[in-house]
Amino acid sequence: MAPDQLLEANQAEKLEVKGYFETTGFERWNRIYSDSDDVNRVQRNIRIGHQKTVDNVLAWLQEQGGLESRSFCDAGCGVGSLTLPLAQLGAGSIAASDLSAAMVQEAERRAGELGVKPGQISFLASDLESLEGRYDTVICLDVFIHYPQAPAEEMVRHLASMAESHLIVSFAPYTPLLALLKGIGQLFPGPSKTTRAYTLREAGIVAAAAKAGFKPMRRSLNKAPFYFSRLIAFERD
Repeated sequence: MAPDQLLEANQAEKLEVKGYFETTGFERWNRIYSDSDDVNRVQRNIRIGHQKTVDNVLAWLQEQGGLESRSFCDAGCGVGSLTLPLAQLGAGSIAASDLSAAMVQEAERRAGELGVKPGQISFLASDLESLEGRYDTVICLDVFIHYPQAPAEEMVRHLASMAESHLIVSFAPYTPLLALLKGIGQLFPGPSKTTRAYTLREAGIVAAAAKAGFKPMRRSLNKAPFYFSRLIAFERD
């Protein structure tokens, strides 16, 4: 595929994902990332798996300490699953963004309900490619499932360029089983299978971070039925 055709295909896929998360996707994932009982077995297990990933990140950040003096970028914040507890732990400042304006509005609403202090979180509806700024720590959880290998590696380099000290990412790792099933998206029944889902080769993600000056310090593999996520914490060399 020629470069201009590849760019068009990537843009079309981004619009597809954005449209999904502004409509039926928002309704579905807002329920998943909540305490709602209106979820099926698959969705409940995804909730459990995602929460394991969030809990890992929060534990690692607390071990590092100094949260009150650090700036964070939560790239792909969704409805605030990481941003809100991080704010409650006393993070100095958090820039929370998501491709979906509906997700961002819900995250902001939840922040208001929790009484997060004004100015601690700045919310923005934006794609990852348009993000800019400098932060002590840049975090991107469970977003790369929408990126094929090469664009995902490019995104790792972009996010790393905004991180002064720490970069934390999660992704669905490539395995023969998931490849056989044509990616995690093939595990979802019926209408849940709305957007393409990609598994990524860990070596490529680590290599991309290394080119940006980051080395892996911690890893975890979080699993639940219908959820499989590799989490890696990088630090600048």
